[in-house]
Amino acid sequence: MSVDALKAEIEALKKENEALKAAARRDEEPKVLSPNGTIFDLPSVREWTHKESLDNDEISRFSRQLLMREIGVQGQLKLRNTTVLVVGAGGLGAPAVMYLAAAGIGRLGIVDYDPVEASNLQRQIVHDETRVGMMKAESAKATVNRLSSFCDCIAYNTLIESSNAMDIIRPWDIVVDATDNVATRYLLNDACVLAGKPLVSGSALRMDGQLTVYNHAGGPCYRCIFPAPPPPETVTNCSDGGVLGVVPGIIGCLQALEVIKIASGLGTSFSQKMLLFDATSGAFRTIKLRGQSPTCAICGKNPTITDLIDYVQFCGAAPTDKTPAQTLLPDDERSTCREYSSVRMGAWPHLLLDVRETVQFNICSLPNSLNVPLKDLERRLTDVEQAARQAAALESSAIAIAKDALPIYVVCRRGNDSQVAVQLLRQHGFLQAKDIAGGLERWASEIDPDFPTY
Repeated sequence: MSVDALKAEIEALKKENEALKAAARRDEEPKVLSPNGTIFDLPSVREWTHKESLDNDEISRFSRQLLMREIGVQGQLKLRNTTVLVVGAGGLGAPAVMYLAAAGIGRLGIVDYDPVEASNLQRQIVHDETRVGMMKAESAKATVNRLSSFCDCIAYNTLIESSNAMDIIRPWDIVVDATDNVATRYLLNDACVLAGKPLVSGSALRMDGQLTVYNHAGGPCYRCIFPAPPPPETVTNCSDGGVLGVVPGIIGCLQALEVIKIASGLGTSFSQKMLLFDATSGAFRTIKLRGQSPTCAICGKNPTITDLIDYVQFCGAAPTDKTPAQTLLPDDERSTCREYSSVRMGAWPHLLLDVRETVQFNICSLPNSLNVPLKDLERRLTDVEQAARQAAALESSAIAIAKDALPIYVVCRRGNDSQVAVQLLRQHGFLQAKDIAGGLERWASEIDPDFPTY
């Protein structure tokens, strides 16, 4: 065998050896089960190598910050040597990851298990129309990579939960809570306390936003302020309540600012303080929070929580902004969309009662439906009965139809509120009331693909 051939064989064996080592490392890394049952490897996060000086490209790139005496060379080096985990690549996380990458944070982790949807683009500016259907974490990573070659970005396409949270959080210096549900807020808080990480928390709904920093500089954790979760039925998310896109944009930028301040040692953070933003008036207000609670279940003197718990059970709600389908009625008090479509096609006399809020009804509605918001239904039962009698009167002999025989179909956005409405109607004698299972969203998917969804 010639020398050249021998060298080539040695190189091939080296590459094969490296591939086997990489495969072995992947087998050792934690696995995670996605919400749809797919098993993912958690991405490998190797130790972040700190630099002691900036190179010429970094000096040129970050010159406007280097000129600030508050940042300077040492502050910029601190940013470069800091690793930040952003949980949620939505309305809050989108501006946060972009500004953190642009500012020179050395390594960014992005956690999100959802794909990009068209309805996200009104506020989630890290994505665009070409990314619809792409995993949000990957989309955000792609944007970061295009924005800055100085930032090492790692995407976690997974739901963060009790089984994987510590493995995900442990390698990072600072954690950003850019999520939108209570269960994940408690999970991130507890994991950050156990791992000793500061947690920069933000939230936004409609025209309001909030910002604070937990578990930092001797300040309280989330549980110190909110020992128990709110009742699930009192929690509104932006999927149901709506949000003006710029509001989470502002809060997400402020979260990035807090991270930069903590990482560089600039100024004071919002530890033991909460920033409240009212977009309607444009007013910012800061309130003082009580300090660390000695009786806190996770960070108090005698903690009762020493490991991550079942947060879905604790909060009574899933870690998602999607409204889960409920089953409150027996099958004989429900109608499928196809069954109701047959009623409409057969022109059978009935009342279609839409119990969504008027602002939603004005977006779209089925023809000849009566809008009575669920919150007003009990007060307007007389209106419902009158409308049902008028609908039934299309049959010549139906004017004297009994109340308990009036045909009423109830619809809402997703088929949850309509069930509550049917329960109320039946309690008041409307015994033929039925809800349309799945609501208008299912109507659009099963019956009329041209019907708007929102």
